[in-house]
Amino acid sequence: MFALLKQEKNLLIALVVTVLAYFVEHTVLAGGRGPALIATLVLIVTIVLASLRVAHHAEQLAHHVGEPYGTMILTLSAVFVEVVILAIMMTHTTSPTLVRDTIYSAVMLDINGILGIAAIIGGLKHGEQPYNVDSGNTYIVMILTAMGVSMVVPEFVPIRHWQAYSIFSIVLMAVLYGMFLRLQTGQHSHFFRYKYAEARRTPAAVGHEHDAPAPVGVSAGCLAAGIILIGLLAEVMSKTLEMGIEGSGVPPIVAALLVAAISASPEVLTAMRASLRNRMQPVVNIALGASLSTVILTVPVIEALALFTDRQIEMAMTPAQTVMATLTLLVAAINLHDGETNAIEGLTHFVLFAAFLMLAVLGV
Repeated sequence: MFALLKQEKNLLIALVVTVLAYFVEHTVLAGGRGPALIATLVLIVTIVLASLRVAHHAEQLAHHVGEPYGTMILTLSAVFVEVVILAIMMTHTTSPTLVRDTIYSAVMLDINGILGIAAIIGGLKHGEQPYNVDSGNTYIVMILTAMGVSMVVPEFVPIRHWQAYSIFSIVLMAVLYGMFLRLQTGQHSHFFRYKYAEARRTPAAVGHEHDAPAPVGVSAGCLAAGIILIGLLAEVMSKTLEMGIEGSGVPPIVAALLVAAISASPEVLTAMRASLRNRMQPVVNIALGASLSTVILTVPVIEALALFTDRQIEMAMTPAQTVMATLTLLVAAINLHDGETNAIEGLTHFVLFAAFLMLAVLGV
């Protein structure tokens, strides 16, 4: 028991901070912007710590079930964290663009940030890194379709018809994901695997890579506990964040970028480790799979919530966002057409990621 508690110190810290946060919430909010910003920073760090344990237990479950189910569990856990935070923040903000900006930021972070940086560091260490080209092609075309239907077409839908189109989007995204899930785990599961030539390793090295996987029940329980704690922390963070940035002139997309960064933080570490081990297939599955899951799962859940509460949300991307998303998917389609990545291709994505951050700073 003591060993388990020691391993789960991040979740214990999150539990303690959660209890303290609910005790001092009103005092912090009454203190004004300064205390609110400090509290927000503490809560963000705590949520990231909890997210890392959620990702760890998702990886443990992934180890038990193998690919492609493993990556699916990891990406779904990250998306679930994102949905929980978004759903809670929606109840404490008047911004109609929070969901749109978060999904857009997540796609930029996953494809240009995670994939770009992983390809750079992996390429500098190993040169060209192979992966299954079918996975890249499948992910890109589905992300393009999903973003087009749910985040570009709404620009041309009259406001009076927003509810009808929201229902239409929910149904389409559900059908799209259902079919993708069936193909990913069945008929086309080989698209998302790559058979690496294993180097000779000592038994000690093999044991270290998968150091005593926790039982399935323990991993599932800790994963659920982590998500619950993240939801409770997000409840307080949404209030302190709004108090901290209100009237400060901070671009509206900052809150969305924080949500995207929090949910993606575990994926970043997993992808970097895979790329340094010269395993690009998990990186492609994580970066593109997380982007796809974010669009076709977050959109229907949040739009259904908006319909239930009769609150209109703005899903259509701005012209600048549309251009950046189009450039990202075009560059990804060109880079991921030959089954190998390298540092130069990674750099092109990182340049787009830097441009995205610059536009966010400028409030564009």
